[in-house]
Amino acid sequence: MSEAESTTLLPGQNPDAPDSSPAVIDQVALARLYGEPLFALPQDLYIPPDALEVFLEAFEGPLDLLLYLIRKQNFNILDIPMLDVTRQYMAYVDEVRSRNLELAAEYLLMAAMLIEIKSRMLLPPKKQEDGEEAEDPRAELVRRLLEYEQMKLAAQQLGQLPQYGRDFLKATVYIEQSLQPRFPDVEIGELQAAWRDILKRAKLVQTHKITREELSVREYMSQILKQLQGQRFVEFERIFDPTKGSTVLVVTFIAMLELAKETLIEITQAEAFAPIYVRLAYTPV
Repeated sequence: MSEAESTTLLPGQNPDAPDSSPAVIDQVALARLYGEPLFALPQDLYIPPDALEVFLEAFEGPLDLLLYLIRKQNFNILDIPMLDVTRQYMAYVDEVRSRNLELAAEYLLMAAMLIEIKSRMLLPPKKQEDGEEAEDPRAELVRRLLEYEQMKLAAQQLGQLPQYGRDFLKATVYIEQSLQPRFPDVEIGELQAAWRDILKRAKLVQTHKITREELSVREYMSQILKQLQGQRFVEFERIFDPTKGSTVLVVTFIAMLELAKETLIEITQAEAFAPIYVRLAYTPV
């Protein structure tokens, strides 16, 4: 065999079998099977008739289908041509029944209703006892269609609103906190505000006693230290006794400041604008 008459065999191809490969080997392959190019479909390939079905129109129920048929052909929903609508509706139901009988059950119920309405329209209308005209057999169907269309439009408007998880996400930031809590420092303004609050309450309970006594700052410093012993924290307000008058409160406050100055006590608070606490700055032996 000459070089011009030589052929290229695909992997697994019988050299005695008729050549079904294309004349040009370097064309684009139809597919790849186990990494090898496939230039022609296998002769024994079976494709089921319903392997690929594309439904261009999907309906959520019988009312949705009826509304689609009416709006598509610009029918007046208050004067529905029952013959045309029923014929088109039954064509769709027959198509659904051939594929999914369970899905067609709900549509068959509406089909029976359409046939009943059409039958009632063919019969002469019955006169009512009060002489008024008989109600249009299509009235109940029209009412249901209008209510369904209204709810469908409302659902579409709600679906266009931004939704959490679909249109936006909540921003989250992870803040690593230390194991040892750090309490904020007490500002001088907060201490002054707490002191003014003590004075305000002291004026409400003070008594008019004219006494003369000498008050020792050192003595009240000792009293504060004794009050703090054995306790982790004491509220700032509990250090003071409003019933003893503003003079004693002033001396007690000065004694507290002296203790803080000498680093014998600590004045702390858990967070900004939180209650102020007082504690010993050392652990007694």
